[in-house]
Amino acid sequence: MLTIALQMRLWKIENARAIFSMDLIRIATAGSVDDGKSTLIGRLLLDSNSLNDDTLAAVEDVSQRQRGDYVNLALITDGLRAEREQGITIDVAYRYFSTNTRKFILADTPGHVQYTRNMVTGASTAEVALIMIDARNGLVEQSRRHYVIASLLGITHIIVCVNKMDLVGYNEEIFNQIRADFDEFLTKDIASNIVFIPMSALNGDNVVDPSINMLWYHGDPLLNVLEQIPVRQDLGTLPLRMPVQYVIRPMLNKYQDYRAYAGSIASGTLYVGQRVRILPSGQESVITNIDAPWGAVEEASAPDSITVRISDDFDIPRGETICDAEKLPQMRHNIEAVICWMDDRSSLSKGDIYRIKHGARSSKAIVTEVNARFNISSLDKELDANVLKLNEMGHVSLKISDPLVCDDYSVNRATGNFILINESTNATVAAGMIGDPKIIA
Repeated sequence: MLTIALQMRLWKIENARAIFSMDLIRIATAGSVDDGKSTLIGRLLLDSNSLNDDTLAAVEDVSQRQRGDYVNLALITDGLRAEREQGITIDVAYRYFSTNTRKFILADTPGHVQYTRNMVTGASTAEVALIMIDARNGLVEQSRRHYVIASLLGITHIIVCVNKMDLVGYNEEIFNQIRADFDEFLTKDIASNIVFIPMSALNGDNVVDPSINMLWYHGDPLLNVLEQIPVRQDLGTLPLRMPVQYVIRPMLNKYQDYRAYAGSIASGTLYVGQRVRILPSGQESVITNIDAPWGAVEEASAPDSITVRISDDFDIPRGETICDAEKLPQMRHNIEAVICWMDDRSSLSKGDIYRIKHGARSSKAIVTEVNARFNISSLDKELDANVLKLNEMGHVSLKISDPLVCDDYSVNRATGNFILINESTNATVAAGMIGDPKIIA
């Protein structure tokens, strides 16, 4: 008969497995000042029962002292406001919530043009982009910019949230006009799926529950849409890529011959008996053991964090990548990439040399060409550009001293992204996405 303690431990293990097995959707939010983005995030967290009692009580208390007439949901996401006022930079805030069917991570990003770099950071791993539009103001320049950035980052599911419909009398014609204006802007269709939802985040209309004030809207509320969006591509179905982040050698007599390699599976599935190739060294071996946080397993898939052992006594350093021997990535000395420049004290131009950080591996990179700058308020390339400055995005060519074990960003985000570092200051100056950006004409 199992003891209560053992029963609880087994329950925790099974619960952990159940949570791990749920689909995870990453969402990037973008909106102009006062479009209601913070209120929308607060409403989602509240109505999905993702707030603990202490947080809710604190928000209600502050709301009562400030206004008293309603709960200020924006306070849920504005907990770092004091730090901002003190001049401390807040790049991206991440919020977690879940339903019975899915887990969600919300990247709360600043929407103004000077924070383009912040939006790129938050949206780079997202499958869905929420673009907020104030129904009173309609389609504005920043709305177009947010759409272009989301498209450049390969986000194929975009939800346009026409917020504050309560302030325009829930008028269907105003919503239809905003949708028509947006459709007119989409002369070059990049995103494959765009959904328009009229809502009032303040009152909860069409956020979690259907609105009784907009019976003319026949679509689903926001949360239903988020629960039904197909996962971009199950990382487990992609070819195996596991960067080695740590080499485990206990150096004890008991474990004198023990050697294991720890890391997170970036993509694909890894199983005992699988033949793998370690790149860029090119050594081949077979997986003999896999250890997950809950114990030894026969198989693991992205994004599991695991420890593996192989049949051969190879010296595999940090930064090498374990790959399926039959489905190998590219090894490139020369890459094409989309770059977002993030440094306010310098610019990028032809001939500049940086340290490129790709996964757990670093090497030298020289800019061989600045091919174009993107006008992020439209869908155009500026081909006469030769410099990228703060918050600008462009297409560049790079030559790498050591080969990158990589895939195009459009195929595999986990192995298709990198950062550039100024070696003099050790500052991260750019984020990059590998691949020729053919999505922009």
